[in-house]
Amino acid sequence: MNRFVKKLAASLALFCMLGLNAAPLLAQDKPAEAPAAPMAKADDKAAAPVAPAAPAAAATPAPTPNKGDVAWMLTSTALVLMMSVPALALFYGGMVRAKNMLSVLMQVLVTFSLVTVLWCVYGYSLAFSEGNAFFGGFDRLFLGGTFDSAKGEFAMGATFSKGVVIPELLFVAFQATFAAITCCLILGALAERIKFSAVLIFVVLWLTFAYAPIAHMVWFWMGPDAYTDPKLVDGLNAKAGLLWQWGALDFAGGTVVHINAGIAGLVGAYMLGKRIGFGKEALTPHNLPMTMIGASLLWVGWFGFNAGSALESGNSATLAFINTFLATACAVLAWTFGEWLFKGKPSMLGAASGVVAGLVAITPAAGNVGIPGAFVIGLAAGFVCLWAVNQLKRWLGADDSLDVFGVHAIGGILGALLTGVFNDPSLGGPGFTADWVTGKMITAAEYSIAGQVWTQAQAVGVTIIWSGVVALVAYKIADLIVGLRVTEEEEREGLDVNSHGETAYHT
Repeated sequence: MNRFVKKLAASLALFCMLGLNAAPLLAQDKPAEAPAAPMAKADDKAAAPVAPAAPAAAATPAPTPNKGDVAWMLTSTALVLMMSVPALALFYGGMVRAKNMLSVLMQVLVTFSLVTVLWCVYGYSLAFSEGNAFFGGFDRLFLGGTFDSAKGEFAMGATFSKGVVIPELLFVAFQATFAAITCCLILGALAERIKFSAVLIFVVLWLTFAYAPIAHMVWFWMGPDAYTDPKLVDGLNAKAGLLWQWGALDFAGGTVVHINAGIAGLVGAYMLGKRIGFGKEALTPHNLPMTMIGASLLWVGWFGFNAGSALESGNSATLAFINTFLATACAVLAWTFGEWLFKGKPSMLGAASGVVAGLVAITPAAGNVGIPGAFVIGLAAGFVCLWAVNQLKRWLGADDSLDVFGVHAIGGILGALLTGVFNDPSLGGPGFTADWVTGKMITAAEYSIAGQVWTQAQAVGVTIIWSGVVALVAYKIADLIVGLRVTEEEEREGLDVNSHGETAYHT
């Protein structure tokens, strides 16, 4: 066992080094400049900005953060942390069998902690510093440059409003919770049969080569304050992430978080194979009250996830808040009545799943659509995800243990595409910023639903392919090093005892 632990530790160290050394091949050597923003078809509230705010002119004092904005973002960060620990852990833990309860809790807790550390070492820099269209650079390695201890000065990060900033370290923490929960979501597809050591190796690789670059492609831009002159626009746009340049709208992570995780989960389910007894015996949840508590905590935490992605307390956060509230309630009702209609009885597990489906689908749309869009997206999510975890799952033939693909990937795709429809001002949407120099918003007459939906579809396609390929390679490497799956005997006895030497319940 000691040799195994040493081997695992050495493997993790090796792949951390690989992650740090591979990205410079794709990143530009030029250091990050002050943040600006693209003038492409990207909503000013469509994603989280990245680089430090642009320095003001010499005669103008540098912007200082508003205490209300800082308080809101601190609260949002804590809420998103709660979404993983304990909300997601309880949601997943209740759905597995009692003999695997602790293994799920352990995987979520340790994965969250591992990703948080890696994010502060190099993940944030890869995702949110200037590099190229796919990867960031290393200006923020070990969070360098975010705090000058000699002067007692904090670097400021841009928001979506000119002259409005927040401490960059606060943005680092907020985004760390996003990266961590994305990796934790994948675990639901692998539950009850994957080795704990394989989880850790996979997470290091996938975070480095899938999550960080996709976050960069969707959310990195130079911030609004850099857009001071029309002559600068093309150059500033060229420094943004690929999908931001294309004009893809993703308010809080439909592509970056949910499609990304859902695809990785499906690939993992195929590579691991089906659980013993799958399709032959009932692999039923052991504690649905725990799952309901987890779903409820997810709903509360998601207000930080979605409304916090506005990066300031104001109108955009308010719109995201009410849309998250409404769409989720609609999805619960849609799933409940759909299940009642097609299965004869509405279930508690179905209602809890409806909560997550609605939250997932509204994520890319939260601040990008109006109230009509929230109604439609929520109702559609309930019905579509119900179909996905039943009929589509049978067609695919994969044992996605806790329906990560059916809820997160399908819900994320649905939300991303419908964002392109309901962002239209003529359908009650806020539109997006058409000119970052002047702040001009696109008008209903100028908006093209077909064009924006096509852009959204391209972003979905890039995310699916990128995440799927990286996941396949990462699982294969983990399999070669330690093996992916526990033995048949260990699986039958349960992962709690065999992987962790503990049991959740004592009789």
